[in-house]
Amino acid sequence: MAALRWFLSDMTEPLFWASDLAAIGLLAGAALAWWAGRRGRTWAGSLTYGTGLWPWVLASASLSLLLSNLAFGWMLDDGWQPTFVPFVCVAPAMVLLYGAGWKTCVTGAFLGAATTTPLALLFIPAVSTPLGLPVVVANVLAMSVGSVLAFMVARRLPWLALQEPVRPPEPGRPPEPHRPPSSVHRSFRHDAAWAARRVLKDFTETHFFANELAGIGVMLAVAGAFVLNPALPSYGTNLLPHILFAQALTSAIGVVLWQRWYRDGGWAATYASVVSVAPAAVLAYGGSWSAMVGGAVLGAVLAPPLARLVSARLPAGFHPVIGNTAAMAVSTAAALPLLGLLPH
Repeated sequence: MAALRWFLSDMTEPLFWASDLAAIGLLAGAALAWWAGRRGRTWAGSLTYGTGLWPWVLASASLSLLLSNLAFGWMLDDGWQPTFVPFVCVAPAMVLLYGAGWKTCVTGAFLGAATTTPLALLFIPAVSTPLGLPVVVANVLAMSVGSVLAFMVARRLPWLALQEPVRPPEPGRPPEPHRPPSSVHRSFRHDAAWAARRVLKDFTETHFFANELAGIGVMLAVAGAFVLNPALPSYGTNLLPHILFAQALTSAIGVVLWQRWYRDGGWAATYASVVSVAPAAVLAYGGSWSAMVGGAVLGAVLAPPLARLVSARLPAGFHPVIGNTAAMAVSTAAALPLLGLLPH
């Protein structure tokens, strides 16, 4: 039972909440969105970018997480280990690049577990500890470097064929209706509703779900976990409310600041600070107001354009998760020392 709870907790560890209950909420919300989407319910929003690949994304990510735990779980006797890292990078990205099927699913799962977790174990003592940086810097750097290595290998595997980068609508629903309009006639009410839904999506963007119902599910469930045990979801700090506030704030600032990139089918990595700078600042400086607001602002300003800059220069066959996670590492490494200059 302890191993199962750790496995589930790993699913929400990227959000800085290690909670099996939150993972159940995440999966329940995504499953509801999948069920509703298959029946043409527009209120469900898009799931996994409207590709219809959510079951395969979840399967490959879960298998990669399982392999990571089997290979490195024995090290847990010595304390915490970053067994969660493959769940949110190589495996789901491989499915989006190479399409559905067991060959893609298993290959992505294996490559993710074989690259990202060992690199995280290496980078924590080699990068984060000597530089006095939070562990998240090593983790997301491992995701970025590991993804590069995995996609280099994938390009040479004869059983994988790169798919066309299309995003078809899910059955019964027009493609992605919740984007900011480019028309001059758009209303404030419409913009506010879109922004709110975009913030909810950002809470599950790192899982490649990017869905409002999944976002609501994971947040309601982690709130329940906090009520049951305030220390459990946030590494014993009791700072879950502070983390949630900073995450919502950094997403909202990023969505407003970079909304032009979302127009007419575009996208921006406004989620990047949600899973790096903002929560790391809260934990580093004890949940002070300067940490919550400062981390949210710096993360929203730095991470999305950095992610865009790196991702735009990637060749075919290399998923933008490389640029997104690299931006997380650089932004966190730059922002936290600056925040240390503020009173807390």
